[in-house]
Amino acid sequence: MMRHRYSARKQTSPRKTLIASIQLILAIAISFSIIPQSQAQVRSSVARWTAPPKRAAELHTSGFDKLQQGDYQGAIADFTQAIKIKPDYSSAYNGRGTVRVRLGDTKSAIADFTQAIKFESDFPPNYHDRGIARALSGDKQGAIADFTEAIKLLPQYPSAYFNRGIARSELGDNQGAIADFTEAIKIDSTFAIAYVNRGGIRRQLGDQRGAIEDYNQAIKLQPDYALAFNNRGNSFTDLGEYQRAITDFNQAIKLQPDHAQAYFNRGIPRALLRDKQGAIADFTEAIRLNPDNAYAYFNRGESRSELGDKQGAIADFQKAANIFQRQGKMKDYRNAVDTIQKLMRS
Repeated sequence: MMRHRYSARKQTSPRKTLIASIQLILAIAISFSIIPQSQAQVRSSVARWTAPPKRAAELHTSGFDKLQQGDYQGAIADFTQAIKIKPDYSSAYNGRGTVRVRLGDTKSAIADFTQAIKFESDFPPNYHDRGIARALSGDKQGAIADFTEAIKLLPQYPSAYFNRGIARSELGDNQGAIADFTEAIKIDSTFAIAYVNRGGIRRQLGDQRGAIEDYNQAIKLQPDYALAFNNRGNSFTDLGEYQRAITDFNQAIKLQPDHAQAYFNRGIPRALLRDKQGAIADFTEAIRLNPDNAYAYFNRGESRSELGDKQGAIADFQKAANIFQRQGKMKDYRNAVDTIQKLMRS
């Protein structure tokens, strides 16, 4: 996630902003997305596929039903039984791997997807889904290789481009990420989150107007998309259009009342417009919703200092310093400590 600053007094204070669901993150909010594609549609292009025995097929169907219902252990049990009946049942391995991704067991998920590939090497989702597991395990290069193989097998595969774009962005390949999000949009023009993620990269590169265009399109496609309003608000803040930013953050909060980042982000233009009490209220709500947001403590300290509440400001800066230190953000920690020392000498 990118960090920006706003000036309040003569020093600067850090602020955290949300870049798409991209977890460049993040706090998107990137976030790898298992976007199901019709397996029947994909399999229609696969040369070899043998129908499973009836009981194995029933267990397979039951496994996916339980997955959709959130009964993950039941789903694993059904997929495992299906595999016992048909040891080369690639789709059952894929299903079990998908459940394990949901459970955070990426190591076992990768093993399942690898087995699925062993038995059905020309089925694109097997590579795509292993790519998600690899990305979530931290192996971004392995993930890119898998997404690329999925695209090779099925060139019109929007979620493979989308997820490869996320992996590329996390490796610092912003142009490659933009190219992938653009290709995903070209294939599926209704892919709202791809617009949001491309907007996040464009914003990171300083192209605020391009980012706003992407957020506009996402909102057009999905008018209740709180993240798109939040991120567009960030771009308006960067452009100095503070009232428009506040309007967008208001809408994000209306759509998602527990959107901690939107409260935090709204506090920034309020502080810049000298509405210190409004800023303090927003930073306080952001802290209530996310107590580990050190930047909210820091920025609230700035506003309290501006209002002459020296002790309240010092308490906030100290809390921010403690959290920064715990999170290993030593540059921000030292900045908070320096701010405390300067304020105590004033």
